[in-house]
Amino acid sequence: MVSRSWSLHGGESGVGRPSFVAEFGLWDDRQAAAAEQVELQLAEVDLVRVVFCDPHGLARSKTVPADVFRTVLRNGMDFSAGPFLFDTGHAVAVDFLADAGVGVGELLGAGDFVLVPDPRTFQVLPKAGPRTAWVLGDEYLRDGTPHPLSARGVLRRVCAEYARQDLSPVIGLEVEWYLTRLTGGPVGNAGNGFGLQGPAPEVEAVNPGYQFNLDSAYDSVADVADPLAAMLLQLGLPLRSFEHESGPGQLETTFNPMLAADAADAMLLFRTQLKQECRRRGYHASFMTLPRLASFDPSGWHLHQSVTSTKTGLNLFAEGDGLQDAISAEGRSYIAGLLARAREFSLLSVPTVNGYRRLAPEFTLAPTAVDWRFEDRSALIRVLSGGSSTHVENRIGEPCANPYLAIASQLHAGLEGLLAGPEAAQAAPAPAPLPRTLREALEAFRASESAERLLGAPLASCLAKLKESEATRFDAWCAAGPARTAPGDVTAWEHREYFGAF
Repeated sequence: MVSRSWSLHGGESGVGRPSFVAEFGLWDDRQAAAAEQVELQLAEVDLVRVVFCDPHGLARSKTVPADVFRTVLRNGMDFSAGPFLFDTGHAVAVDFLADAGVGVGELLGAGDFVLVPDPRTFQVLPKAGPRTAWVLGDEYLRDGTPHPLSARGVLRRVCAEYARQDLSPVIGLEVEWYLTRLTGGPVGNAGNGFGLQGPAPEVEAVNPGYQFNLDSAYDSVADVADPLAAMLLQLGLPLRSFEHESGPGQLETTFNPMLAADAADAMLLFRTQLKQECRRRGYHASFMTLPRLASFDPSGWHLHQSVTSTKTGLNLFAEGDGLQDAISAEGRSYIAGLLARAREFSLLSVPTVNGYRRLAPEFTLAPTAVDWRFEDRSALIRVLSGGSSTHVENRIGEPCANPYLAIASQLHAGLEGLLAGPEAAQAAPAPAPLPRTLREALEAFRASESAERLLGAPLASCLAKLKESEATRFDAWCAAGPARTAPGDVTAWEHREYFGAF
C-alpha cells in the first residue's frame, strides 16, 4: 500500500510535556524497569488506551497509536479537567470560570492536567480487531505535583501510611452485577445533554432468577458468563468464582485477596472490560445497585479486608487456629475504626441516589445500622474467623462505587482504629442507623473532619459539589411530579442516570 508522507514538526509526537516524567522524577525503580519492558512489547501492539479513574469510578481514556505511546511514556498525556467537573449526569457541577472553592488553580478555564502512565499496569486486551493495550495513569498538575483530585493518589497515600506502620492491607473483592440482553431500540441520544442522560439501554432479563446458586440458572447464561470468566483470566485477574445470585441474571464475581492498590486497579479493569465485552456480544452488564426492571433485587459490593505485618508476614486479625467466632484485639480495634466512620464515609462506598435503595429494612441481607457480628450477613461488618484467614467483610458498598475511594476510606478508618488501640473498641458507640439517602450521606460527609484528612480539602470539596449537583437534580425531578407507581420504587430518573453508564 502506498501512502503519502506527512511532515512532522520536531522529533516528538506532540503529546504531553517534554521529558515530564524524568524532569520531576515521577517513576520509582520498579516503574522505570517496567517501562523498558513495555517499550519492547509495543512492537506487538497497534493501539494503547491511556486510562484514569474519574471521581465517579468510571474509566476515562484516550487511545493513541503504539508509536505515539512511546512518547507518552516519557512526556505523559495531556487530559482535559472535564471529568473532575461533571456530575454523574454530565452536568457541570464545579464552576471552572471562577474560583469554585475547590482550591485547584489549574481548574480555572478547565485547563489540562498531565496523565503519567504507570508502566506496571500495561497489558494487552484479549479482544478481536486491532491489537490494543490498556494502561492506567496517575494525574499530575502541570508543575509536576500530584493532582489533588486524583482518586488513585488517595489510595496510594493511605497504603503509604500503612507501610510506615510496617503493615500491608489485603483486599478481597466480592461484586454483584446484572447481565441483561440488549433488545435494540434507540441509541439513547433522545433528549439528553448536560445534566440529562438519554434513555437507558433497552434490555430484557436473561432468566427468571430467584433460585439462588442454582446450577441450571448459571448454565442458562453460561454461553456468555463462561467466556467472560475466560476473558478475566486472560487479563491476568485473580478470578476466584462466578455464581448466580438471586435476581434475574444477577451474577456475583469474586477475586482472590490482593494488595489494596492492586485490588482497586483490578476492580476498575474488571468493570470496564466486562461491560465492553458484554456489549460486543449483544448484552448489557450493569453495576447499578437496583435497576428499574421487574423483580430485580439490589446488588452489593462486599469488601473483604485484613491487615498483614510486613515484619512477620502474619495476619493481625488472627486469634488462634481452630477457634470459632474469634478475632484478635487488633481486629476489634480495626472494626471500631470502621464503625466510627461508617456514616461519614458512606458517601464514598454508596455514592449514588440509587445505592441507598438497598440500605432498607425490606432487604434483609443489606445493612441498615452501624454494627458488627460474627458470620451475620445482615450486619454492616461481618467477621469471618478462621485462624490465618480471619478477616472482616464490610457489606455497605454498591458495585459502581469508585474503587480507590471506597477502599481508601475503609482502610483509613480501620487504621485510625488500629492506632487508637483497644480503647477504640471499648469506646464503640451504640449502633446508629446508616444514611438512607444520598443527601443524608452528603450531610454526614460534609461534617466529617476525617473525610478531609483522608481526601484533602480540594477533593473533599469537589466531591461534595458533584454529589450536591446529583442530589439537587434528582430532587428537582421528583418535585416536578412525574408519574411514579409508589414511594420507594426506583424512578425513571435513576434508571436513565445510572443503568447505562454504570
